[in-house]
Amino acid sequence: MNNRLFESYELNGQSLNNRIVMAPMTRARSANEGNIATELTAAYYAQRATAGLIISEGTFISEEAIGFINVPGIYTQPQIKGWKTVTQAVHDKNGKIFAQLWHTGAYSHPDLHNGKLPFTPSNVNPNQQAFTPEGFKPTVAPQPMTIEDIKRTIQDFKNGAINAFEAGFDGVELHGANGYLLQQFFSKNSNDRTDEYGGNPENRARILFEILDTIQEVADIRKVGVRLNPSLNGIMGIDVDDETIATYDYIINRLNDYDLAYIHLIEPFTDVTDNENAIQEVARHFRKIYNGTIIINRAFNKETATKVLESGDADLVSFGVPFIANPDLVERFKTDAALNVPNQETFYTPGEKGYTDYPFLTI
Repeated sequence: MNNRLFESYELNGQSLNNRIVMAPMTRARSANEGNIATELTAAYYAQRATAGLIISEGTFISEEAIGFINVPGIYTQPQIKGWKTVTQAVHDKNGKIFAQLWHTGAYSHPDLHNGKLPFTPSNVNPNQQAFTPEGFKPTVAPQPMTIEDIKRTIQDFKNGAINAFEAGFDGVELHGANGYLLQQFFSKNSNDRTDEYGGNPENRARILFEILDTIQEVADIRKVGVRLNPSLNGIMGIDVDDETIATYDYIINRLNDYDLAYIHLIEPFTDVTDNENAIQEVARHFRKIYNGTIIINRAFNKETATKVLESGDADLVSFGVPFIANPDLVERFKTDAALNVPNQETFYTPGEKGYTDYPFLTI
């Protein structure tokens, strides 16, 4: 019997070889002057190019966006040139790759900004651990953004998209999930603004649509995706609240007005079964609202991924950690082969170990 995972898929004008997506994952391998993607980065993604779509690790849109060390950016010409090496390597393997555009907001540290406080919607410390040159350090109370700061950041996202397409990416994904800047705007616990960017769901979501509108001026919106984590609760500095469901219903209803490549949703990270403010089944909930392509993520395996595709709740499924240890994950799924076990100690360490040295299936 045919498995829907291995069916081709038309992603708003782009043909994918299957419905298996490599999720964006920070790997911290750009430990170089200028934080540039390297030949090693290219080898890593090329190994995994049998995925129907690769979404790159988050790539910073500006110096202000930085929240972790050794992460490649996409705001300088050398960084663009480095990413060209990556996209060419993936395309040479007949793969597709989108760039995830990233701003961490408060999820950062002054050590990463020459002593300056990170920018964020409001003066709310997310109480997380930021990856600095001296190791992990606790986040601090950040600097609330002025309107000028917000407008500049919107332009940074626009420039990030321009740079990504110059670098040869097939599309871009806006990172609006996992407690970073855009989700900090969406969430009432991290946004207590009283201007046009706070106070109600429409205002808290305003920055996202202003980013999409400005990107639409310079790029094909059919090559833009948005990643969201609607039921994130009690971690990464975000809590669900009495307006969370209304906020995300509003966001995703409005996203129907844009002819996007996809929305990339995440099922709950934590148990929200008894929380009336949280959506229990994210894909199922938003399938009823969203008219376009839905990618779903969160600890799927071959069996559960097949089920969610067959149910119609999602069109594509993204896999994170399995792709770290299994560059040939698609083939392993096809043949029901055993999966390599990932080494968590090398998730964020420099060099090839735990990055490009995982074994392929022997034939």
